[in-house]
Amino acid sequence: MQHLVIEHCGESLWLLPEKALYWPDRKALLVADVHIGKAASYRALHQPVPRGTTQATLARLDLLLNHYDCRRLIVLGDFLHARTARAPATLARLDAWRAQHPQLEVILVRGNHDRHAGDPPQELGIKVVDEPFEMGPFALQHEPGPHDTLAVIAGHIHPACVLRGRGRQRLRLPCFVFNAQVSLLPAFGEFTGGWTLEPEAGTRLFVTGDEQVWALPG
Repeated sequence: MQHLVIEHCGESLWLLPEKALYWPDRKALLVADVHIGKAASYRALHQPVPRGTTQATLARLDLLLNHYDCRRLIVLGDFLHARTARAPATLARLDAWRAQHPQLEVILVRGNHDRHAGDPPQELGIKVVDEPFEMGPFALQHEPGPHDTLAVIAGHIHPACVLRGRGRQRLRLPCFVFNAQVSLLPAFGEFTGGWTLEPEAGTRLFVTGDEQVWALPG
C-alpha cells in the first residue's frame, strides 16, 4: 500500500491515497468528512443516488486500520450526515464495523453535520469532543479556522484541485492542503463531492488518485 511521507511542524505524516492521514508517532489514523448515511438521506428525498456507499466507506476504513498500526481513529467532523443516517440498517452496519475493532479508540471532533445529526449512539464507543482537539503541535478541527498557538489540521472544505493537460484536458482530483497555519484533509466519504482550490503561495498541494499521492510542483 503506497503512501507519501511529508514533514510538517516537526512531525512525520503519511498521506494515504485512500484520502486519509496516518501519524505514525501517535499510531493515529485521521480522516475527515465521512458522511455516513448521506446517500440514504438523499434517497429519503426521492433522489436517485447509488446504494452501498456506507459499506464501501467502512470497508476502506477497515483496509487502513488493518494495514497500519492504529491505536486510535480521529474523525475531523461530519461522521454522520444527518438524522436520517440513524436508520436501523445503517446503525447495524456501524455496529458490525465497531465490533471488528473493539480495542480501537475512536474520537470524533464535532462538525456542522454532527451538530444536526446528533452524536453517534453510545453503543459505538466513540468519544465525541468539540474543536479544537489538541494533540502535539496540532489543533485537530473540523472548521478550518486558525488556532492561536498550534497548527490546524481540519476538514469541512472537501478540497480538490484541477490538473490541466494538452488539448484542454482537465482532471479534478481530491487533494491534501498543507501550510503553516491551516491544513486540510480531503473528504473520506464515498459520496461527498469536493471544492476546487487554486494553489496559493506558501501552500503545498498533494493530489490523490490512481492509488497514489503526489506533490504538485510550485
